[in-house]
Amino acid sequence: MKKIYILCLVLSFTFGFAQKTNLKQADALFKNYSYLDASKAYEECLQNIKNPSAQTLKNAADSYYFISDSRNALKWYRKLYEVQGNNLTDIYYLRYIQSMKAVMDYDEADKITKEYLNKKGDKSEINRYVEQKKQMDSLAKTRPLYTIKNLDINTSKSDFGATYFQDKVVFTSARDTTKFGDKLYSWNNQPFLNLYLAERNPADGSLFNETVFLTNVMTKYHEATATFDSSGKTIYYSTNIVKKNKLVVDENKTNNFQIIKGNIVDDNKLENPEKVFFNSDDYSVGHPSLSDDGQWLFFASDMPGGYGETDLYVVKIAGDGTMSSPQNLGPKVNTIGNDLFPFFRNGTLYFSSDGHYGWGDLDVYESKFLSDGTFSAPRNLGSPINSNKDDFSYVVDKADTYGYVSSNRAGGKGDDDIYSFVKGKPVCNQSISGIAYDRKSKLPLTDVVVMAYNSFSEVLGETRTNYEGKYAIEVPCNKIVKMIAAKPNYSSAEKTVETTGQNEGEVKDVNFELVNYDDLVVKKKGVEKVDVNPIYFDYDKFDITPKAIEELSKVVFVMKNFPNIKIKIESHTDSRGKDAYNLKLSDNRAKSTRDYILSQEIDPSRIESAIGYGETRLINKCKNGVKCTEEEHVLNRRSDFIIIQK
Repeated sequence: MKKIYILCLVLSFTFGFAQKTNLKQADALFKNYSYLDASKAYEECLQNIKNPSAQTLKNAADSYYFISDSRNALKWYRKLYEVQGNNLTDIYYLRYIQSMKAVMDYDEADKITKEYLNKKGDKSEINRYVEQKKQMDSLAKTRPLYTIKNLDINTSKSDFGATYFQDKVVFTSARDTTKFGDKLYSWNNQPFLNLYLAERNPADGSLFNETVFLTNVMTKYHEATATFDSSGKTIYYSTNIVKKNKLVVDENKTNNFQIIKGNIVDDNKLENPEKVFFNSDDYSVGHPSLSDDGQWLFFASDMPGGYGETDLYVVKIAGDGTMSSPQNLGPKVNTIGNDLFPFFRNGTLYFSSDGHYGWGDLDVYESKFLSDGTFSAPRNLGSPINSNKDDFSYVVDKADTYGYVSSNRAGGKGDDDIYSFVKGKPVCNQSISGIAYDRKSKLPLTDVVVMAYNSFSEVLGETRTNYEGKYAIEVPCNKIVKMIAAKPNYSSAEKTVETTGQNEGEVKDVNFELVNYDDLVVKKKGVEKVDVNPIYFDYDKFDITPKAIEELSKVVFVMKNFPNIKIKIESHTDSRGKDAYNLKLSDNRAKSTRDYILSQEIDPSRIESAIGYGETRLINKCKNGVKCTEEEHVLNRRSDFIIIQK
C-alpha cells in the first residue's frame, strides 16, 4: 500500500479506463490520485509519444512510485533524469535515488546521491550522508541484533501498524470484513483501512482471533495507526476529516487526516471522541504515538513550515490534558522526504524515513533523547528490520526484547505485512583512535598498520592510518587491548588500552611514535652498524655500567622492533697497555655486552658472535709509541654492533 502514509485521501473511487487511453485521460487519473489506473494509462500513452514532456515523465514515474512498483518507476525517473539532468528538484532526486535502492542498484544510487549533494553544496547534508553511510557499512559487517518472522494473521491486503494495547495488539488493515467492501480506495484499489484487535501469543509473538476494534467508530473511510496510554483507557488514532458524514477537502480536492482522542470503555467502545486542537482542514496530522508516561504525543504532519513532505512533531500534555503547541523535531530528525510513524520508548525515538541515507524507501531509525532537549543523529537499525522496500511502524516492548515492524518487502503475504521480531543484546564496541607519527620529524605517517589483540593474542581488528596519520579501530568493551602499530622500514610501537563498559564510547589519543630504520643505523663503506655513542666501562673492568645500559638499550630497541635483524659484536681498546691484556679485556667486554643484550629477551641466535679485538683494529694513528691526546685514544675505545642480516 505504498504511500498511504502520505496522510491524504481523494474523493473519488476507482474506475476503469477505455481500451485506448489518451494523455488527457491519463493526466485525469493521476490528478484524481488513481495511481494504479494512471500507471497503466501512462504506459499505454507513452508508447506513442516520442518526446514526452518532463511533467508527463514525472506523472508516469510517480504513478508507479506511489504503488510501490519501483522497477517501472525507475524506468521513467531515469528518462526524466536524461531530460533534466542536474535540474531535477530535490524531491525528484530523492525519488529517483530511492527507486534505484528499491531495486538494489546501490552503487548507482550512491553516485547520484553524491552528485545531488555536491550540487546543493550543503556541508551539513554531506556530513550526514558520510556519517550515515559509514554507520550502515559498519552494520553490514556486524551480526544482526534482530530475528524477524512474517505473521499468519497477514492477508493479501495491507496489514500494518501493530501497537500494544494492554496484553493484546491493535493493528491497521485493509482486509474487507465490513459492509463497506464495495468501496475501494482509488490510490491502490484496496478497501479502506480499519483498526483490528488481536490476541498475542507471548511464546512466539504471533497474533490470532482478530476482531474489529471499536465498532461504534467504524466509518466507510480510514481509521488507522492507534496509540494508547499506559492504562489502556485513552486512545489517539488517525482518521479522515469528515463533517456531516461527508469528507472535507482542501483546494486540491484532497481530504486530509486528523487525530482523534477518546476514552475506551469496558466493552471496547469509544466514548467522548474529540479532535486535537492542531487538526486542520488544510493539512494532515496522523500517526500519533504517546510516550509511556503520557506526557508527550509524537505525530507526523505535512503542516506548513516543515522541512520536507511530512515531518515529525511533538506536543507536551499537562496533567489536566492541556496540550502545548506542536514543536517540530528539527532538521537533525526531519528531512526533505517523508518522516513518519514515530514511537518513543525508554528515551529513544524510533521512526521511519525515506529522506535519510538507508537501504531503500522507508527505513526505521532510532534517535536518543538528549539532556538538552534535542535528539541525537538518527541511526539506521539495519537488516533485517530494514530492507530495500518500505519498513515502518516499529514498536518494541519496555524490556527492549520483542516487538513488531511492518514492511512491503518481497516474500510477504500481500501488500504491507506485519512482522514480529526478537531483539538481542547489542554488541558493545568502542572506537580507539589516534595518530602515528615519525619520532624524528614529528610528521604524520600514512599507511601504518594498526592491529588490536586481546589477551589471547587473537586479532580484534585491523586498520591503516590515512594521509593525516590518523586511524580509528573498533574493539569490544571491557577488555584489555594490546595495540601494535607497524610500517615497513620503521620500528613497531605497542600500547595497552583498557576499554570501558560504555557502548559507542571513545578511547581517544592513543598515539604511536615510530622510528625510521635509517635513523637508527650508520652506514660506512657498505657496512651498517647500530648508531650508538661510545660504551664506557670502568677502568680495567668489563661490568656493564648505567651509562653503558643507556647505549645498549638502543641496540635492544633495534633488535626488538626489527625482528629479522642479526648482528655481530666487536669490541676494541686503545693502544695503551699490553697487547695481550687489551685483547683479553676487550673480549670480556664484548661478551659482557652480548650477555646484557640477551638478558633483554633477545634470541641468542640473533647474535652471531661477540669478539674482542684489543688494539688490533685502531682507526687512527694512535698505536704503541705514538703520542696522542685523550680524545684521540677515545675514538679507538669502541664497540661496534654490525648488522649482518635485516
